Amino acid sequence: MSQSETPRTDISSLGEFGLIKHLTSNFLPQNSSTVFGIGDDAAVIDCPGEHYQLVSTDLLLEGIHFDLMYCPLKHLGYKSVVVNLSDIYAMNGTPEQILFSFGVSNRFSVEALEEIYKGVELACKTYEVDLIGGDTSSSKQGLMLSVTAIGKVIKERIVYRHTAREGDLVCVSGDLGAAYCGLQFLEREKQIYLESPKVQPELEDHAYVLGRQLKPEARRDIVKHLDNYNILPTSMIDVSDGLSSDIMHICNRSKTGVQLYEENIPVSREAYEAALTFNLDPMTCALNGGEDYELLFTISKDDRSKLDQIMSDLSVIGTIGAAADGMKLYTKSGNSYDLLAQGWQHMENK
Repeated sequence: MSQSETPRTDISSLGEFGLIKHLTSNFLPQNSSTVFGIGDDAAVIDCPGEHYQLVSTDLLLEGIHFDLMYCPLKHLGYKSVVVNLSDIYAMNGTPEQILFSFGVSNRFSVEALEEIYKGVELACKTYEVDLIGGDTSSSKQGLMLSVTAIGKVIKERIVYRHTAREGDLVCVSGDLGAAYCGLQFLEREKQIYLESPKVQPELEDHAYVLGRQLKPEARRDIVKHLDNYNILPTSMIDVSDGLSSDIMHICNRSKTGVQLYEENIPVSREAYEAALTFNLDPMTCALNGGEDYELLFTISKDDRSKLDQIMSDLSVIGTIGAAADGMKLYTKSGNSYDLLAQGWQHMENK
């Protein structure tokens, strides 16, 4: 076959998760210590004793995952750690160590890197994890960060994505859509600055949504609350790609359907007002915005009475159903729509 006849498939046609599945489908575990590999928030490795080891990694690229025109370096360091720790909590685990690596071009100074590490240090102190190593490299352009989080979980209390059951309740912590709304303000002010550098940014009244974008927090407290009330989720994931995409991950892995109810999906007043500022539907922001890093999980309906005791920052937003019934959103007006995976994509053609 000549080079001109060689088939070519665009990466964007598969998407991030389709690409991972395509490239790794032939990789089977060769070691008995590999309990669970690709396909969840973290890999699971067997260890002597009562705990599994959890390992998760993320790659953040300038211009793709962050924009240094409005993302302070200290915040970037903090966020790069937190989003990885969130993956460990999503497995019902406890993070203990991180590896932090970066590639950097010569346009960055030592002082700039110090700012990033101040954020890393703050995250490590806040979540009580240790920085134990990493790697550095030069980069032809831009900044690249890579964080690997290592944690542990009691073997009997590990929670996967693929174990939701028909009849389970769907729950989420906190509120959704604020991070996406914060990004809209930052992008707006960036464009204003590019056109009129002397114009001062108007961000004073939007601290909540900006904080949710620039300095998210992992929900360690929710994992502790559930444990204190002896609630073991039947499945769990953190909301990084958007509620719609992430509940679909759970359903696809669990071979189930789901019914979500719009009236129960939590959107903060600040996010609601911010969405309207940009002529956006607040519910669309909650469903598809992403980067909220809240915990989305399912529980047995028998645990509802326990959950009611810690409901101050938790919402029951739906029910797991049969796969044949599909994945549906029921609106306040009584209509139903198929959920679509419209979360943030970073592998599309530019």
